Amino acid sequence: MFNDLGILELVTLVVLAVLIFGPEKLPKVIQDVSRFVRKVRDFSESAKQDIRTELGPEFKDFEFEDLNPKTFLRKQLEGNEDFNELKELRSSFDLKKEMNDVADAVHGRETGSSVPSAAAASSVPAAVNGSPDLLKKQDKPDAGERPPYDSDAT
Repeated sequence: MFNDLGILELVTLVVLAVLIFGPEKLPKVIQDVSRFVRKVRDFSESAKQDIRTELGPEFKDFEFEDLNPKTFLRKQLEGNEDFNELKELRSSFDLKKEMNDVADAVHGRETGSSVPSAAAASSVPAAVNGSPDLLKKQDKPDAGERPPYDSDAT
């Protein structure tokens, strides 16, 4: 309940309690508060037990913490083999390296590793069709030669 309560906050609460209730009434107030907390815990435990008995024997392993969506998903995904395979696939895939390889292939630079299959596949049809690769910078045409006509650019 008070997991993030530091020493300074605790001392401040004690000083405030002494100032508000006084040293004479403080032990009685602490007893009343502890009795109230105990009653609330007993009430919540009995309510949980009633719910478990009403749900029946098929829910005997039911925990109320499982109602938290994060806990529920964590428990469901722990036993799932597909999730483990996805984690392995994700760890083996380096998006930044793949993007750099594709950018190098587009700009015509040589890479240390092989060109990814997607970039290689996209450059193959241009060479097969005989059409020029529009992504590569072309040399300027001679003075008498007209520049190539690009119908998509007009």
